[in-house]
This record gives sequence, C-alpha cells and structure tokens, in this order.
Amino acid sequence: MKDTIEATVTAAQDAATKNVEQAVAYTKEQVEKVSKQVFTAYDELAGLQKETVDAVLASSNILAKGFEALSKSVIAFTQSQLEQSVSVAKAAIGVKTLKELVDLQTEYARSSFDALVAETTKVSEMTVKVANEAAEPLTARVNATVEKLSKVKLAA
Repeated sequence: MKDTIEATVTAAQDAATKNVEQAVAYTKEQVEKVSKQVFTAYDELAGLQKETVDAVLASSNILAKGFEALSKSVIAFTQSQLEQSVSVAKAAIGVKTLKELVDLQTEYARSSFDALVAETTKVSEMTVKVANEAAEPLTARVNATVEKLSKVKLAA
C-alpha cells in the first residue's frame, strides 16, 4: 500500500509539474508574442509622429508663403490706392468748375469702391486657397494615421 501511495503521489507530482511547465511555456510564448506586437506598434507610432511633424511643418510653410503673398497683395493695393488718391488730388487742384470737381470725385469714389470690392474678392479667394492647401498635408496625415491604426491587431 505504501508503494501505491508513493506511486500516486509521484504521478500527481509529475502531472502537476508537467501542467506548471506547460503553463509557463504558454505564458512565455504569449508574453513574447505581445512584446513583439508592442515593439512593432511603438516603432510604427514613432514613425507616425515623425510623419505628423513633417505634415505640420509642410502646412506651416504653406501658411507662411500664403500670408506672404496676401501681405504683398494688400501692400500693392494700398500703394495703388495711395497713388490714385495723389493723382486725383493733383487733378482736383486743376479743375475749373464745381461740376468738374464733383465728377472727378464721383469717378474716384466709384473706381475706389470697385477696386476695393475686387481686392476683397481676391484676398478672400487667396485666403480660402491657402487654407485648403495648408490643410492638405494635415488631412492626408490624419487619414494615413487612421488607416494604420485601424490595421493594428492585438494578441488574443
């Protein structure tokens, strides 16, 4: 009977040892699998961050160039309006009748208003164009990031 008990205890110990070894091996395998996925995801995230910074820089450059063009346009418009004002003032000095002065002033007001409307339209169009162009790198980056993140699979 002692031999039977010892055999049963030994068999139970062997079975328990085997189960523990299998559990340890399975756990080790799962940890390695998850670790590999975590490191891969980290590498991809680091790449995404670099690409995002590049997109922000590209967008900033587009904005800077756009604002430079807008500033030049506004300065050119202001200069042309100032030159026109000086020209009208000189012409006003040489008028001979009140009607000539009123006609000159009316034409100046009309042309100034038309120029202002045209310049405002131009500036609005430039602003929309710059905003859309500046958004393109960021939009592309967001779309690429969402696409990459949607493909990430975690171990079950």
